[in-house]
Amino acid sequence: MLLNEIIKLTSSLSAETNKVVNVAVTDSLTIQVYPKSVTDSKFGIIFIGRQEIEKSLFILLSESSNDSLFNQLTGEEILLTDKSLKLKKCNMIHVNAKLISDNYEFAKAKVLGIHNSIGMGDRIGLANAGHIRALKGFSFRPILAQQSIRELTRTQRTPEEVEDAAIWAVIQEGWKDGFGSDADHLKTTEDIDLMVKYGFKMFTFDPGEYVQNNADSIDEKELDKKIAELKWSGINSDYKSLRERYAGKTINISKDLVFKPEDIQLKRALVKYGNALSHIKMMNDYLTMTYPFYESEVEVSVDETDSVTTPFEHYFIAGELIRLGVKFVSLAPRFIGDFEKGIDYKGDIDLFKQEYIKHLAITKFFGSYKISLHSGSDKFAVYKVIGSLKDAYTHVKTAGTSYLEALRVIAVREPQLFREILDYARGLYDTEKMSYHVSAKLENVKNGNAYPDKELSGLFDSNDARQVLHVTFGKVLTDKKADGSYLFKNRILECLKRNEDLHYEYLEKHFRRHLEPFGHT
Repeated sequence: MLLNEIIKLTSSLSAETNKVVNVAVTDSLTIQVYPKSVTDSKFGIIFIGRQEIEKSLFILLSESSNDSLFNQLTGEEILLTDKSLKLKKCNMIHVNAKLISDNYEFAKAKVLGIHNSIGMGDRIGLANAGHIRALKGFSFRPILAQQSIRELTRTQRTPEEVEDAAIWAVIQEGWKDGFGSDADHLKTTEDIDLMVKYGFKMFTFDPGEYVQNNADSIDEKELDKKIAELKWSGINSDYKSLRERYAGKTINISKDLVFKPEDIQLKRALVKYGNALSHIKMMNDYLTMTYPFYESEVEVSVDETDSVTTPFEHYFIAGELIRLGVKFVSLAPRFIGDFEKGIDYKGDIDLFKQEYIKHLAITKFFGSYKISLHSGSDKFAVYKVIGSLKDAYTHVKTAGTSYLEALRVIAVREPQLFREILDYARGLYDTEKMSYHVSAKLENVKNGNAYPDKELSGLFDSNDARQVLHVTFGKVLTDKKADGSYLFKNRILECLKRNEDLHYEYLEKHFRRHLEPFGHT
């Protein structure tokens, strides 16, 4: 009986790995079902099934089921021999994803709070199941729907597509432990409106354009001039009041960290971050006042700047935000050393550890937020340091590394397609790198035909090749031929769908490498 056969899948050997199992629905229809997706409720049984390379949501009703969801879902009913059962095949579209998340609490994004967490940006929309598989045995809570406005623009995806991809992955993998959604690097109130509309829960405010990077080097006379020009109303203060709070005070952060800021130190912090604080407060006020009953959490990002955030500046930013009533769950400072895209940390790792311990002490002093590590992809040396410090929570934010794992699949399974992508990326690199922190040298990445098939996957161990491929994702995924068809996108999607097991295997291995330094549960 079909009903019993579907239920049995949840206890089958395949349920451990979630490998698809063939289920004969009718004499002429067989569906490859993901065992972990089988979910029984008052609405019947829902599950994800695959025919060839395309997936659908299925809902199976018995006579005792509530048929309200069955009737609402958009799809096509499949006639069964057993008339006591009803089966509908539903397209994996937004209206159906919304119905699922409305009716199944585990399929709805949540705020994650102060816990270890990892953002797993998925620029293509097929990686989240692999991300989920990597989490087994770790305490990190996942943010599965994560996309910045810049990434949305470059991939030509919509927030609802990003959110839907997370929902379908959660259903497919039977993930019941909750997931977050990050509206990343927001700069305007219009950005907030857009991401609230589609149900995102974490709002990462990026005031980078308001940070004065030259505050570290200009003289005091110039600092005083810039202080006079600050938008003081935005931070509800004046210099006299700030000076009374900070200058000349002894601030005991921990037994090993004490601040005694002088006027010049305060002035540099104020000039560097004063208008950024004003912008963050404006964005936060807009979110909380425009959407007073909306469940949300805020991250503050000052990492995409040229100037390092000193421990005192971290203390100053956090203290002022708290004074201004901005409740934030995480803060991303600009750390010492180079956090380039897609490669490991570049810098003195011992010096990084010394500085990170100070930043960590500041978060413990306030006790209300965690440190966020942006450009967190592949920073294995840094993970080792942070993972050795067990007394605070961390958020790691990744994005481009999942795209590179997708290209790794293509390099192995369709090498000629990968060569085309590589050559196209080489031609785009000098333009596309302008808005990213990278240092790849194009002369170190040869034309695709210069590499035999067996050497292509080795390019993902090359910093130069990784960065050339990393920053050109937008054009590779969206550029079209003269006839309007995609140059690469459809071929990339088809390759990943046909090689889904390998794609998930690569993602699971890669992200477990990210998480291992933090230890198992």
